[in-house]
Amino acid sequence: MEQQLNELQSQALEKIAAAADLKELNDIRVAYLGKKGPVTEVLKGMGKLSAEERPKMGALVNVVRETIANAIEEKQTVLEAAAIEQQLALETVDVTLPGSPVKIGAQHPLTRITEEIEDLFIGMGYTVAEGPEVEQDYYNFEALNLPKGHPARDMQDTFYITPELLMRTHTSPVQVRTMQKHGGRGPVKIICPGKVYRRDSDDATHSHQFTQIEGLVVGENIRMSDLKGTLDVFAKKMFGADREIRLRPSFFPFTEPSVEVDVSCMCGGKGCSICKGTGWIEVLGAGMVHPNVLEMAGFDSTKYTGFAFGMGQERIAMLKYGIDDIRHFYTNDLRFLKQFSVHE
Repeated sequence: MEQQLNELQSQALEKIAAAADLKELNDIRVAYLGKKGPVTEVLKGMGKLSAEERPKMGALVNVVRETIANAIEEKQTVLEAAAIEQQLALETVDVTLPGSPVKIGAQHPLTRITEEIEDLFIGMGYTVAEGPEVEQDYYNFEALNLPKGHPARDMQDTFYITPELLMRTHTSPVQVRTMQKHGGRGPVKIICPGKVYRRDSDDATHSHQFTQIEGLVVGENIRMSDLKGTLDVFAKKMFGADREIRLRPSFFPFTEPSVEVDVSCMCGGKGCSICKGTGWIEVLGAGMVHPNVLEMAGFDSTKYTGFAFGMGQERIAMLKYGIDDIRHFYTNDLRFLKQFSVHE
């Protein structure tokens, strides 16, 4: 048995020394030291030895097992180090190679226009207000002087969810909610950007979903001249310092008097295809807040007056950048979007 153990040890050490990788080394560990290995078999046969031989053979078995285990551990350290060296050699990075170019995105033109308008009005003392896109009929129509059955509701063909719940057709409900929060006490000075929805056929100038940004000022002694001055500053900021505006009488149920606002065309009044020969381009609607709207929001219309205006960012962007089709804003065509990148 002693000779058998010595032979096992010699065989194991030779195989350990010749092991080429960690898998082979682990197979040797299992073969010699596992539950079914020869060393374990020797231990099972010790019951046949005499009482005098057992201690001697037990000590010898332990020495052989420890010798094989130590040799495996040392070989494992060598093989692991070699594996790391090989991996480092394969994964070497040449730091002198040029880096891969990273494509940098750019703001969507509608986002750019919205932020330009926000920056302008924030600089004039306005705050930005937001509200839900799924709105109640009361805030979208009734509180804006559009009771049920009012013919002007047909101007805004509406996506109804229930008889009293709808997708907002303008951002004016945000104005009503903000005025109510003020509890009838001015001043109020806000702009309301956001998405709006109308049942419309999509074409070059119409979309069933688009963006709006509206403004509202409520306070004592607010006049139409304040509205005109505000919009004149807006037009010069967005379209150029040489631009002028004009106000034309119009009708909106929530303002009285109401006006359509035109900005002078870039052709200088000579007439072109953009302004259709008139020298003016319509950009937004505005007016003095209707007394009924003020009263329903809790304001005393004999003390407070106000003005409101509303515009579509798509309309402003199309005029400013010369875009001829509103659908370009929503089709995610990179050829279109890249034109607005400042990085390329």
